[in-house]
Amino acid sequence: MTTRQDLADAFDALLEPGRFKDYGPNGLQVEGRAGIRRIVSGVTASRALIEAAIAAQADALFVHHGLFWRGQDGRVTGWMKQRLALLLQHDLNLFAYHLPLDAHPELGNNAQLGRVLGLQAQARFGDQDLGFLGQPAGGGAFAGPGALAAHVEHALGRPVTLVEGQDGPITRIAWCTGGAQGWFEAAIAAGAQAFLTGEISEPQAHYARECGVSFLACGHHATERYGAPAVAAHVAAQLGLEHRFIDIDNPA
Repeated sequence: MTTRQDLADAFDALLEPGRFKDYGPNGLQVEGRAGIRRIVSGVTASRALIEAAIAAQADALFVHHGLFWRGQDGRVTGWMKQRLALLLQHDLNLFAYHLPLDAHPELGNNAQLGRVLGLQAQARFGDQDLGFLGQPAGGGAFAGPGALAAHVEHALGRPVTLVEGQDGPITRIAWCTGGAQGWFEAAIAAGAQAFLTGEISEPQAHYARECGVSFLACGHHATERYGAPAVAAHVAAQLGLEHRFIDIDNPA
């Protein structure tokens, strides 16, 4: 067993939230019991994940998408009341780290997505250096945009949306998990031949065709399933705690 404060200190020491300008509070968002034996990790603090963590007898829940965001309605009604009521009723701690979890060079969402896809990061780009730029591990190449898309679909177990740029071998790949479609222009400027993220908006298809850089939208949830369990497992091992990752399916 460890304490809530020791767990919070371990997460903060690893993820360094003070380095980031973020869209909401990082760290302990809802205070629960003081003693910690078991952590459950997941992507989003949905009611389904909170209920699963309670069923797993967790003392702390560690997620990428917490409950509180800049500019949201501050009233505790509807879905917010339901989630908070469960956390408070069961004395369950909620820890959430957004951009710090994306950015960690080894355990974060981008680093872990690269591991899953067999990509080796060589540089960073974009605001707060959140974007990763690299090549296939081992120095190989994908035969073309279609081959890269097929590889990603196989690795993630879901279809991707591909807007093809220039045909031909792809060696320079940029990626940034989640809703980073707005970083496509920065990836192009960084020299990428293809850019992978979670979502696509209207402008990106035009940029891909006009600039010759392929764009792959691979799913917001699908690209961010890997950082939370990696960080939680690392900290749990460090403090001698139990850890379990629970993935609540999300087609987004």
